[in-house]
Amino acid sequence: MPLLTKDFYARDTLLVAKELLGCVLCRKDGNTIYKGIIVETEAYTEDEPSCHAYNGPTKRSLPLFGEAGTAYVYFVYGMHHCMNIVTDKKGFGSAVLIRALEPLGETERANGPALLCKALKITTELNGISMTEEASPLWVEKGKAPTEIVQTTRIGITKAADYPWRFYIKDSPFVSKK
Repeated sequence: MPLLTKDFYARDTLLVAKELLGCVLCRKDGNTIYKGIIVETEAYTEDEPSCHAYNGPTKRSLPLFGEAGTAYVYFVYGMHHCMNIVTDKKGFGSAVLIRALEPLGETERANGPALLCKALKITTELNGISMTEEASPLWVEKGKAPTEIVQTTRIGITKAADYPWRFYIKDSPFVSKK
C-alpha cells in the first residue's frame, strides 16, 4: 500500500484525523514489522488548552511545531507512551493522537493510546522522526476508508473535553471506548 505523504498531513487537523481512519500504522523494529488499522483518533491544535502546543514551543512540545508527518511521541503518567502525527503547517502546533488500532498479523491488543504504543514498540526514541520517508521505522499506509465515522468528544482529558474532535469507525470492536 502507498505511504502517506507530507501533503496528506499538511492539511486541517480535523480533516486529517477523520481521513486517517482505515489507514494502516506500521512500525519496523529490527526484522519485524508491526501493523494495525487505525480505528480511532483525536485532533489537537495549539489554540485549545488540552494541546501540548497551547503554551507555545517547549522542549517537550517542539516536534508539534515541525513538519507535517512528524511523529510526536511522549511519555505520560511516568509509565505510558502516546503517539501523535503532526499536521497542518510548520510553526502551527497541531497533531492527531492515534487512540486505537485493529491489530494485523502478530500485533497485540491496541485499543488505547498506551496499548497501541506497547503493541507496536513505539517509544520516545521515535519522537521527532519523519513518518513520510521510505526508510522511516514508523509510517502510515493508505487504507480503506470506513463507511461510517462517529464524531464525539475527546476522552481522558479535562481541558476542552467538550470539543467533538474524537473520531472512530462505527461498530469497530477495537475502539478504546464507545
